[in-house]
Amino acid sequence: MNGLRAEPNRGRARPERAAQAATLVRAETLAAILPPLLVAAERVAATVSQGVHGRRQVGQGETFWQFRRYEPGDPTQAIDWRQSAKSQRIFIRQTEWEAAQSVWLWRDGSASMDWRSRDGFERKRDRAELLLLALAALLARGGEHLALLGAGGAPGSGRAVLRRLYAGLAEKPHDRSRADAGASAPPVKAVPRFARVVLFADFLLPLDEIAAVVGAYARRGVRGHLLQILDPAEETLPFSGRIRFEGCENEGEALFGRAESVREAYRAAIAGHRRGLAALAADYGWTFAVHHTDQPPEPALLGLFTAMSATPRALQP
Repeated sequence: MNGLRAEPNRGRARPERAAQAATLVRAETLAAILPPLLVAAERVAATVSQGVHGRRQVGQGETFWQFRRYEPGDPTQAIDWRQSAKSQRIFIRQTEWEAAQSVWLWRDGSASMDWRSRDGFERKRDRAELLLLALAALLARGGEHLALLGAGGAPGSGRAVLRRLYAGLAEKPHDRSRADAGASAPPVKAVPRFARVVLFADFLLPLDEIAAVVGAYARRGVRGHLLQILDPAEETLPFSGRIRFEGCENEGEALFGRAESVREAYRAAIAGHRRGLAALAADYGWTFAVHHTDQPPEPALLGLFTAMSATPRALQP
């Protein structure tokens, strides 16, 4: 027996290992189908969900609002068979209360969102999309109805809505009907009264343009949240020496012989802009937060999710 080892269960272990290997292959195949952005968003959402309580799930209202096409993940009891019998399509009957609980998401798709100050940082657009999808994953777990603002589709629920949101974000820039359409300012669209709107952008626009959008929604009873996503260099202006700055969206260019000479004035201006954003959001009963691309996404997602779960205060007159 010297140098030998007994393995009485070896014959039974082989089928088990084979089954495990087959499961691993299936899991890897399934993971390969999912876009990396969705995988990352699910991972961020899973991390945050461990420390928060879910939002109250949508219930059933009584007042009819509209019919919409059935989508995977919709409960079969919501199907309106009489309306469906009139055509070859299946329709869901939506009530006003369900519509009011919908959440509409938008991220800035303009050229400025593609900028980053160093290779190690994410583009602002990439971080915005990650946070949008991670928030959607959290809300979908709570039964919320979700849609991209401006995409034209009706809100959907369940895990299937995540793929639809991802597809909407991934559409080509030349498609002017997509949710961002390359615009810096969020669109003002007809959404149900008392719905929620969440906007992800750098918000480096004149305050009056942003106020016009927020005010238009707030006057309809829509509550919302602004998450400003910035590269850290956009607040600190760490550059020195002779620097030429070029606008990402045809704003022209500016040449400074000593960039550090304007640093303090620039920092004061960007800080004033942030205070203005916070003030206009507060005036309309919305929330405002800032996130930098050199920071992990989980704290920003937790803060946003917590803000959405809080009881809203009355809107300012």
